[in-house]
Amino acid sequence: MLAVFIDLSLEDQAVELRTFFKSLGAEISQEKSPKGIEDDLHKIIGVCDACFKEGNEADIEGVLNAIVSMLVLIPVERAENLILAFSEKLTKAPGHKLGLITLRVLWLLFQSLDKRSPMRYQVYYHLVQIASKVDQVRAVFKDVDTLKQQLVLCQPSNEQMQKLLRLLHEVLLASKQSELAAKVMVELLGTYTTENASQAREDAQRCIIAALADPGTFLLDPLLALKPVRFLEGSLVHDLLNVFVSEKLSNYVSFYQDHKEYVQSLGLNHEQNLKKMRLLTFMQLAEGSTEMSFDTIQRELQLQADQVEPFIIDVLKTKLVRARLDQSNRKVHISSTMHRTFGRAQWQQLRDILFSWKQNLANVQEGMKSVVAVQKELAAK
Repeated sequence: MLAVFIDLSLEDQAVELRTFFKSLGAEISQEKSPKGIEDDLHKIIGVCDACFKEGNEADIEGVLNAIVSMLVLIPVERAENLILAFSEKLTKAPGHKLGLITLRVLWLLFQSLDKRSPMRYQVYYHLVQIASKVDQVRAVFKDVDTLKQQLVLCQPSNEQMQKLLRLLHEVLLASKQSELAAKVMVELLGTYTTENASQAREDAQRCIIAALADPGTFLLDPLLALKPVRFLEGSLVHDLLNVFVSEKLSNYVSFYQDHKEYVQSLGLNHEQNLKKMRLLTFMQLAEGSTEMSFDTIQRELQLQADQVEPFIIDVLKTKLVRARLDQSNRKVHISSTMHRTFGRAQWQQLRDILFSWKQNLANVQEGMKSVVAVQKELAAK
């Protein structure tokens, strides 16, 4: 359909589209509006969802692309309401196939708009909504840095970016992109300043709950440094976060016994919490040990005797801890573990390791120089 309209004037394209939608039974006249092309497009966009009933997917996409080709030729200050109305219409397309079509059409509109146009933000927001419906969020969102590059010139307000980041967080969680969702939430919390961080309590709580619930998130102490999270100090959700950051399984069990209904109200699963806390506790115990007995693991992690080996095997699968299972001696020999928290002490330890590595390299280099010198002497003789 776009190929049919492409060589026509905007007014003639409007007449063709009016005629097409009229043939589908839409309530629209075939005559062009005396008020101009914007009014024509307003009427056309109002009934453009009539083509959703068409069986030919190529025709649907062609008609919608024809509307896009007209929208981008109208000065943006006169097309803002039209673009917004068109975007909203596309988000309501029913079904997976139509969703994929409207996703492509709206992506074409996004790419066609001037990068400085404020409407790029609006179109992108609706793109994310459609992508969520058809489980294609990664088709429109790669990472936070790319998102910033895409929207930097259209200069969305801080409130607009917060709204978009909230939507992305929800969509990414729903599509099981938990790692990306966590990065988006950290970015969202970073948009609050000291002056307005107290307004972010809901976002901060949502961030904490998502991190605790995510089975793949184990390094939680960076959340404590975020300004909005600091404003939650003294609240139960902040206390629970501290348990996961630095306490042991027994502390979580005590917290749950005292606040069972509260934990459940957050939507957190107690069994999943126990599983995560056992792993975090094991990591903490492993940090200062080269070996650990089965009895210690059983006691500290509140396991039955026959649960110890399966637990250790599950831990090794995560690759958070490198260890060797010694079944005959009922021990675990630990070679390394990911730090549960990474603060000043861990940075100092890393610095010492790198300094030692640098010194060892210097020693090797000096040794090689000596060998080369000796070889040159022998060659000269």
